[in-house]
Amino acid sequence: MEYINKDLNSYKLHLIKTDKFKTVTFKVLFRSPIVKEEITIRNVLCDILLQSTKNYNSKRKMSIKAEDLYSLHINNSVIRNGNYITSSFTMSILDDKYTEENNMLESIKFLSEILFNPDIKDKMFNEDRLNIVKNNTKNNINSIKEYPSRYSVLRLNELYNNGPISYRLSGYLEDLDNINTSNLYDYYLKFIKNSLIDIYVVGDIDFREVTKYIKTYFKFRNINKENVPLSLKSIKPRRKCLISSDSSNNVQSNISIMCNISKLTKYERDYVLPIYNLLLGGGVDSKLFKNVREKHSLCYTISSFVRSLDSTVTIIAGIDNNNFNKCIDLIKKYVQEIKRGKFDTKDIKIAKEYLITSLDDIYEDSNSIISYYFSKDLLKLDDIDIRKEKINKVKKHEIIRLSKKIKIDTIFNLEGGSNDGD
Repeated sequence: MEYINKDLNSYKLHLIKTDKFKTVTFKVLFRSPIVKEEITIRNVLCDILLQSTKNYNSKRKMSIKAEDLYSLHINNSVIRNGNYITSSFTMSILDDKYTEENNMLESIKFLSEILFNPDIKDKMFNEDRLNIVKNNTKNNINSIKEYPSRYSVLRLNELYNNGPISYRLSGYLEDLDNINTSNLYDYYLKFIKNSLIDIYVVGDIDFREVTKYIKTYFKFRNINKENVPLSLKSIKPRRKCLISSDSSNNVQSNISIMCNISKLTKYERDYVLPIYNLLLGGGVDSKLFKNVREKHSLCYTISSFVRSLDSTVTIIAGIDNNNFNKCIDLIKKYVQEIKRGKFDTKDIKIAKEYLITSLDDIYEDSNSIISYYFSKDLLKLDDIDIRKEKINKVKKHEIIRLSKKIKIDTIFNLEGGSNDGD
């Protein structure tokens, strides 16, 4: 695999050559400082751009064109990285050697059409199309409670902090009501003009040819720089843990626990924290899984994950509601065990092997490759070989030192019913 990165002033072009896939994947990422009041209109804009364009002014025409390009597939997604929100458009096509000459070029033109030639008339988006997208967005916002684990984490985030951690990436109904064809057009211009833009291409590609096509059909004009820090400001932990709950109609309860990390260093973020997370709850060999779930049978599921740019560790579990206090007590116990060094070199070795295998698996999927290089560029990560070396060098005392910076701050219980019989 060969990777090159070209700074084209108004955007960065990342080209990754590999013969591992029969497809070529394109991803255009638009990154901006996150603004709560703009999340909903941003989602609506990205969705409506995939509904129609000036030259393909209906969903049917869009679908026919995609079929003509050998079932080309385009979707969009949104993530948050610290203080930034990133919206992306991903296009997957068959390599020209499996289709016909110039299929990639025509596909690039189609993606350019979607981004630069939307279905706009008199500086307004199509109202019928907007109403469809707004209705879909409304359903998406309202459906969040149908996913108890996700909803529990969302409520936990809101209790923990009122900054970007608490923002709902699905959007807000009150902001949705204010979106119209005119202000959506104004936001489109802002989105294209002010975003930090990265374009990734992965496949068995010719660097010179793809660069020529991208430069021809993706003419972003503005040069933008990061104007806010990537990582969130450190949040001072509470003196006393906040515990809150809400009722639900679910059979089981879903608990979410937010742990605050004080003064996380870059080395800890990149190397020690991933190992700590695997020891705590990041896999089937973790303390929480082996003990709270397997040994004590107090939950159906339990796991942990980290958001390093937020300096947080989140623990989630699905439990019977009458097991809440026992489960919390055990979770606290195993958090404390790591602080006291009650784990051995075998546990660390298993965690390191898992992380190294995960790094090797990156190359098995084009989207994983893009995510890796995007994170590498964003977080200034080391190359994979160097990462493997540094992972293997992490010491037990470094894990203990990090664990002492971690404090349980907020607990939320989405209460369900009991399974002990009616």
